[in-house]
Amino acid sequence: MAVAKRQNLRDGRLGRCFTVLESLMAQHRLTTNLVAHNILFALAFLAAFLVRFDAGIPGSQDGRWFYKQFLPFLPYILVTKSIIFASLKLLRDRWRYASIHDVWRILEASWIFLVVTFVVVVLTYYLPQLLGRERLYSYSRGVLMLDFLSTVFLVCVARLGVRIYHEELRPISAEGVNRVMIVGAGNAAETLIREINRMDEERYRVIGLVDDDPTKQGLNIHGVGVLGTTDQIKQLCEEYEIDEILIAMPSASQKQLRRVVSLCRGTNLKFKAMPGVSDLINERFTVSQIREVDINDLLGRETVNLDHEAISRFISHRRVLVTGAGGSIGSEMCRQIATIGPSRLILLEQAETPLFEIENELQDRCGGIAVTGVICDIYDRARVETIFKEHRPEVVIHAAAHKHVPLMERNPCEALKNNIFGTRNVADAACACGTDEFVMISTDKAVNPSSIMGCSKRVAELYVQGLNGRAGCKTQFKAVRFGNVLDSAGSVVPIFKKQIAEGGPVRVTHPDMTRYFMTISEASQLVLQAAATGAGGQIFLLDMGEPVKIVDLARDLITLSGFRPEEDIEIVFTGIRPGEKLFEKLRTQGEDIVETVHEKVRVWRTCQMDWDELLAGMKELEKLVNTQDRDQIVCCLRTLVPDTSR
Repeated sequence: MAVAKRQNLRDGRLGRCFTVLESLMAQHRLTTNLVAHNILFALAFLAAFLVRFDAGIPGSQDGRWFYKQFLPFLPYILVTKSIIFASLKLLRDRWRYASIHDVWRILEASWIFLVVTFVVVVLTYYLPQLLGRERLYSYSRGVLMLDFLSTVFLVCVARLGVRIYHEELRPISAEGVNRVMIVGAGNAAETLIREINRMDEERYRVIGLVDDDPTKQGLNIHGVGVLGTTDQIKQLCEEYEIDEILIAMPSASQKQLRRVVSLCRGTNLKFKAMPGVSDLINERFTVSQIREVDINDLLGRETVNLDHEAISRFISHRRVLVTGAGGSIGSEMCRQIATIGPSRLILLEQAETPLFEIENELQDRCGGIAVTGVICDIYDRARVETIFKEHRPEVVIHAAAHKHVPLMERNPCEALKNNIFGTRNVADAACACGTDEFVMISTDKAVNPSSIMGCSKRVAELYVQGLNGRAGCKTQFKAVRFGNVLDSAGSVVPIFKKQIAEGGPVRVTHPDMTRYFMTISEASQLVLQAAATGAGGQIFLLDMGEPVKIVDLARDLITLSGFRPEEDIEIVFTGIRPGEKLFEKLRTQGEDIVETVHEKVRVWRTCQMDWDELLAGMKELEKLVNTQDRDQIVCCLRTLVPDTSR
């Protein structure tokens, strides 16, 4: 009913008048502003006389002021005020964006006019009287101050009226109006409500706010009240039939966001948020910047503080080669490296399409950097050697690997080929061509490995660690371990998203399955940080934060998608897959863990394996690269990785 009434008002005569006026002001803003202000100035001056002379009718005995004072002074009033308002750029404003700042500027212009007019009156009215001369005109005391008040009132009301018209009588969006609750009742919420009110179409109707600050309870912001605390958010959303939650906390931590989402489980709400504080700096916020809350917001961590000078020395003006450049980690490493400014970036990848895509992306974004894409299977030793001889990289980031645990359990020989002997080929080629730095991307699954994939990565670590410092090899070899990466190809997050989009069920292996997560960007940055500040032969461990239950991750993703876990989308448990652990172990504490210059990077101090023993073991493994005899492969791996939990 209210919506229909509002639409009728907008489509009525008053609405059409406003539309015509707005159109004229858009085409001839200075002219129409000048005319509109002069009309308001004349009305304000007239109102001042009407009040001063008790509304005496012009032409009557009490209305002689109209001909003797009002009309003679009107040209001066209009010209002087127009000049002052124009000098303060008040004639260039768009009235629909009227604000408190405009009120202050109108007050400033009116005060200036008052002072100027007072000086003129003193010089032309009182001074001749003091000098005994005849007064040039009659002057009514009190009109000047009344004109000041009426000018401020009328100009402000006119501007605010246009703004109110646009905010209160806006057309409804074709998609309808979402009833929203805003989390947070601070400056960000005020900005958000103000910008929502300024939208050309009404898409959001702010029903209320919630905030945990007791001093804000009962507060109203632009007519919207604080209805309670975040603990009451689910109850309030059901009571007021809320469609969406808008989070107006740009500096909110991931823990705070997770809490809000968890409190709303069991609802059909959608979640959106304002940009972070860093995104708002030097940029005016608009409603179009509101984005959906993503799982990265809940599981990612605070911005990483990096030693940019050290990383720049490590990468800048050097030839850098990245293996596995088309993968999730490899491609992000390429993006991070490209921003630092290598002299050449060589992208080595076996898969054609991902290589094509990342090469084109980098050439478009970083046109000043030489980018070369090379198709190569790192198990092909001769091909690897040819590439290294041609490009002679100074830094190698080795990200190529088979990483999917269940697949490697079923295809163990491929884990040997790619993860062990592919790494050996790349490391040997780096030694042969005099590469300065070699950084291997490893995994937390190499800690007491329970899978073929974890064992293969541990053997690769042993090889590059043993190769460091050997006679005739100047390359510094380093390995960096970390856990699961959010949104990487084939990881749990995109799998869950696909299952939710299909209507479920979401398949989780075990209710107690727990993993560590970090964003692709953070992992890539910390890899560069570790590599830039560490010495050869070291194995670096990245701080992965707090572990997350996979089932909780599934529930959060379902909730963020606007569904209710277990009601709209079912969660089913499928059982632990071969090679998986319930809990991944990250060695970040203990006597064998050494701190580094960066708080999120540590070094695992471990004894190296005897080189000859390692080579002998790898020689036996090499005989098994084309066998499917899993038991034989496991037996051979155990001779090299005795701490395996298999």
